[in-house]
Amino acid sequence: MSRQVALQLYSVREPAAEDFVGTLRRVAEMGYQGVEFAGHGGLSAAELRAALDELGLTAVGSHISFDALDTRLAEEVAYQEALGSRYAVCPYLDPACRYNPSQPEAWQHTLAVLERAGRAFRDAGIQFGYHNHWFEFEEKVGNQWLFDALFAATDADLVCVELDTCWAERAGQSAIAYLARYAGRVPLIHLKDTRRAAGGEVQTVPLGDGDIQLRAVVEAADAAGVEWLIVEQDYSESDPLSDVAKSMQWLRDNGIVAAR
Repeated sequence: MSRQVALQLYSVREPAAEDFVGTLRRVAEMGYQGVEFAGHGGLSAAELRAALDELGLTAVGSHISFDALDTRLAEEVAYQEALGSRYAVCPYLDPACRYNPSQPEAWQHTLAVLERAGRAFRDAGIQFGYHNHWFEFEEKVGNQWLFDALFAATDADLVCVELDTCWAERAGQSAIAYLARYAGRVPLIHLKDTRRAAGGEVQTVPLGDGDIQLRAVVEAADAAGVEWLIVEQDYSESDPLSDVAKSMQWLRDNGIVAAR
């Protein structure tokens, strides 16, 4: 099966801060087909699109803060449309945006902002989604995990799932089961690996260096109709560019992407 693999650029934020386009070039040379943005390096959409076209990279999408979606949605939609993004994703909800039984109106506002963003991006030909961390499987809305409550309360045509498979696993959930549960609504996943250090803390590591069952996750992603596997490494103990290159090599060595 031909799989599309992108890199979440948060993984290489330090070198990108020094040379954004040069970092994109390195990512393209590694064999990544696309990128997901977590900031745009201060470049205009036209400048960034020209760089992507030159490098043969797809603008898979961008992470856009909840505040930006709430307060400057039209501007964000216009930028992503000009960039040629396929997706736009809310990456996180601050505690004030989450469910609190003493302030239910805040949760209703959150849901309304997500659906409004979904409509606006859909009108521009872009799919909107939400990306989880771990708290969505620790906090509840009634008898549902916040993760399930959010997607149950929003229109599947307006808000898709970007499942961070690693954080779901670290929260005690089965990423494989969640991929099956949201099959057809989960076009993107974050593929990452972690291991526990001697002191018990969780470290993000290059693919294959941790204890996540990555091959099984990829197979479940295929079955769920995932379009893009997005590699992410939140923190690197060494050189982040070397680490994401190592992750790409693991994908090749394991037949997940074709050898060059």
